[in-house]
Amino acid sequence: MNNQAAVSHPPQYPPPSRAWLLVTLLTIAYVVSFVDRYILSLLIDPIKADLGLSDFQIGILLGPAFGIFYATIGLPLGYLADRTRRTWIVAAGVSIWTMATALSGLARNFAQMLVARVSVGIGEAALSPCAMSLIADSFPEERRGKPIAMYSSALSVGAALAALLGSAVLFWTNSAGNITLPLVGELTPWRIAFLIAGLPGLLLAVPFLLMREPPRITAPTGAGRQNLGDMFRHVGRHALTYGCFVSVFCYMTIVAYSQGWLAVMFDRTFGWPVEVFALYDGLLLIVIGPVSVMFAGWLSDRQTGRGQRDAPMRIAILGLFLSVPMAVIGPLLGNDIAAFIVVSASTIGGAFISSVGVTALLKIVPVGIRAQTIALYYMAISLAGLFLGPSLVGLLNDQVFGADGVRYSVAVIPLIFGLPALLLSPLTLKLYRRALDNPEFSG
Repeated sequence: MNNQAAVSHPPQYPPPSRAWLLVTLLTIAYVVSFVDRYILSLLIDPIKADLGLSDFQIGILLGPAFGIFYATIGLPLGYLADRTRRTWIVAAGVSIWTMATALSGLARNFAQMLVARVSVGIGEAALSPCAMSLIADSFPEERRGKPIAMYSSALSVGAALAALLGSAVLFWTNSAGNITLPLVGELTPWRIAFLIAGLPGLLLAVPFLLMREPPRITAPTGAGRQNLGDMFRHVGRHALTYGCFVSVFCYMTIVAYSQGWLAVMFDRTFGWPVEVFALYDGLLLIVIGPVSVMFAGWLSDRQTGRGQRDAPMRIAILGLFLSVPMAVIGPLLGNDIAAFIVVSASTIGGAFISSVGVTALLKIVPVGIRAQTIALYYMAISLAGLFLGPSLVGLLNDQVFGADGVRYSVAVIPLIFGLPALLLSPLTLKLYRRALDNPEFSG
């Protein structure tokens, strides 16, 4: 009888105004998280000089230190998000990562900075599994593309704001010199940048503590929530499908995180001060990033509405073909302006990929394991991106190309990881289409 009721009565989604308010707050939180994550990449050389670090140690801070818990703790948090109040989990996460970002500015050695970066990762891990579950319960399937794209646009908006904030702070602090604060002592410009990036974000936890959640949308068959074992068994049965699927999005994160070295690359290769690169990069990203992401989301909804069920996956593969050549060629160009334009253009393809990943995944994930599978997806792409991207660039700098050859390290990464994903793309699309027609994926 209950099953029949579930079939006869459509899901009750919240009013559009409330649903879009939730998406807006989640997007702001994601922007803040990315600012706090990205700010370190603008401060590499002063941190190296102050703390006496190598490029490889910086790579560890940019990637594995942040990623070890950011990637792995998301899975149990996804399990929790399927069972408890998701907005409170987000509020706790915001509080942890913003405080940890501020405390990064007080680190006096590698170990202290390592602990701060690990804590940032722990806090940020709470956001995306809860966010995607909340969005999925706020919009019907045919209208999820734009809200998910809006949320995903925080990647480029966050990077842009981090670049602009970092540029402004560095311009100001380099002219103002060190600052002395009560109880803290004298602070150099890079330390001030962390405090400015982190502390204001604490205010964002408040609305998540107070807001109402959308009701959970259950499967039409009345299927209940399932546990992690059910999720792993499902993914294991379809390992080739999910493996090919995730290869596209792992490429995106690996390259995105490896490009945390771009400010240093333009400094060491072309003599651009970091604050100048950050200013230009921020101004460009704030325009092309959101436009690219929102266009991809709009196109996904439009093509899906026309009956092209595999539209999100096709858009992701298009982004792959756009990104790989430019990400490889850009750093190798001899002219600084040409290199900047081509490298920046490669972010359009990356934006296409990032904007449709979860939209595509939600189409083939059973409802009872939705948040858990999203958490596993984020774990996979985050582990790949954070462990392989920035640390490999640092290792190649130290062991192969030298500190001044960072451009070659940055160019090698998209070639190594992009070419296999390109070669696999026909099989990826074939398996994805097959999954769309398989009742086991949508049950």
